[in-house]
Amino acid sequence: METGKLERAHAIAHPHANKPQHIFRSDIRGLNLLFITRPQTPALITASVAWKERVLAAWGGEGGLQEPGVWIFQRGRKCGELEIPNHLREPFKQLIVFGSWIVGRCLTRIEVWKSANYEHYTTITPSISNGSTEATLSGGVCNMPTFLNKVLVGKRDGSVDIWNVNTGKLIYTMSPPDLFSGAVTSIQPTTAISLVAIARIGGSICIHDIQTDRTIMKLNTQSCHNTNITSISFRTDGHGAGEDGHSSGLMATAGNGGSDVTIWDLHKGGQAVGVLHGAHNPPSSVHGGVAGGISKVEFLPGQDVMVTSGLDNALKTWIFDAHSLAPVPRILHSRSGHAAPVTVLSFLPTNSEGADATGKWILSAGKDHSLWGWSIRKDGQSGELSQGAIRKKAKKLGLLGAGLGIDSSASLDDLKAPEIICFAYSMNRDGGMGAAPAAGGIWANVGSKKGASDGSGSGLTGWESIVTGHRGDKYARTWFWGRKRAGRWAFETTDGTEVTVRLLRNFASWSV
Repeated sequence: METGKLERAHAIAHPHANKPQHIFRSDIRGLNLLFITRPQTPALITASVAWKERVLAAWGGEGGLQEPGVWIFQRGRKCGELEIPNHLREPFKQLIVFGSWIVGRCLTRIEVWKSANYEHYTTITPSISNGSTEATLSGGVCNMPTFLNKVLVGKRDGSVDIWNVNTGKLIYTMSPPDLFSGAVTSIQPTTAISLVAIARIGGSICIHDIQTDRTIMKLNTQSCHNTNITSISFRTDGHGAGEDGHSSGLMATAGNGGSDVTIWDLHKGGQAVGVLHGAHNPPSSVHGGVAGGISKVEFLPGQDVMVTSGLDNALKTWIFDAHSLAPVPRILHSRSGHAAPVTVLSFLPTNSEGADATGKWILSAGKDHSLWGWSIRKDGQSGELSQGAIRKKAKKLGLLGAGLGIDSSASLDDLKAPEIICFAYSMNRDGGMGAAPAAGGIWANVGSKKGASDGSGSGLTGWESIVTGHRGDKYARTWFWGRKRAGRWAFETTDGTEVTVRLLRNFASWSV
C-alpha cells in the first residue's frame, strides 16, 4: 500500500500480492475504486508505489527462478516499464521515487533508474560486517528530504548505510547501538531535519541524527509491541503532538506480526500515548489459516488521516478528531474483501435486490468462512453478509488486541460458521433492504431454545433467500440477501453428514 497525489485527491495503490492492482481515491466521500490495472502482471506483485499520476508495480523474481519486472501504469493502463539489468533474479521488496530517481530494493542489491526516461542508471551492492551478501538488506530504504541524491539503507547486521545514488558511492555507515542489536526492520525520516526513525528486530526503535551519528531518543516498545515493527509513519500536518496537540512529532508504528497500531508522541520523550487495538485481523495461528497482521501504516501528506493496509485484504482510513481527547483515531472508511481464496462463485438472478435484466450482483464464499455480495457496477456497494457481532466477541475473548490470543489455539475464524462449500438461492420472496429486522438471533434454532424464531414474522421480514452448506457441518444455514445478514434457521441433516445444497426451488419453501 502506497499513497500519492492523483486528481487533487490521494491515490492508494493496494496490490495485496495480486496480479492486478486496485487504485483507490481517498477523500471526504470515502475510499472509491478508480482503476484496476490492466494488463495483469506475469507474476505476483511484490512492491508498488504511487508517483504523481502514475503507479509503479514490481512483480516476479520470487525463488530466483524468474526475472522480475517493474511496470508503470497511468489511469489503470500500462504506459511503460523500467529497464531491468541482465541476470537479476531477485524480487523487488520496495520502490521509492524522489527527485529524478527511481530506486528499487531487492534482497542483496539496490537498482537505480532515471525517472525521466525509465533507463537503468546503476546498481548498488551493500555488504555487511561478516562479509556475507545473502539477504543483506532487511529494513528497507528511504531518502531524506534535505539530502540531495542520498538514500539510507537498512541492513541485516543492524547498521544503516548512506549511499549517493548519483555517484554510486558509499558515503557513511551508521553502526548499530550495541553488539546485540538485531537486523533493521524499518526506517523512516521524521518531520525534523536530519532525524530518522530506525526499528530493529525485537521491536526496538531509536531516533537517530544522521548528521552527528548520534542516537537522540530510544523508545520503550516492550509494553506496546510483541512483534517486529515493519512500518513507521509520521503525521505531517503539524498537529497531534505536544501538550496542546498543536505540535508536530506524532508517529505511528505497526508490524505484520500483530493487529495493533501504536501512536507515539515524540514531544513527551517518546511516550506511547495510545494503541489502536485490533485495527486489522490478527495473524492466524491455526493450521495455516487466514493471514492477518498490518503490512503498512501511513499518514496522508498534510492531513490528519492515517491509512492502514492489512494482510487480511483490508484497506482502512482513520481520522484524528481535532477536538477529541482520545489519543487514537476513529475509523473513517474501510474497504475489504475475502482474506483467503474464493471457493464458490455465482451470479445472482436478475430479480435480486437492485438488479435488472443484465444482472448486477455476484455471490462468493471463501476459505475465510465468509459470504460476500459484489456489485459489478458500483464497488462501494459490495460487502460481507453479517454473521453477527464477530469482532465484538473476539475482543471479549482477547483475540483482538496487543498480542492477546495470537498464540492461542482459537482464531477469529472460529467465531464464524464453518467454511462454505456450496450455496443456492431464490429471490422471489426476499424482503429486500427495506424489510423489518427479524426477531431473535441468527440461526437461533441451533442449540438454543432462548430467542428461537417461529417464522410468524416472515410477512414483515420476508423469507430467507440463500441456503449454504458448510465443510464438515451437518447444518444448512439460511441468509437474508436484502438485509445482508445471516438468517433465522439452521437445518440439520437426518443422517448427520455434511450438507450439499444443489437447488433452492422458486417456491422458496424447500431446498435439496
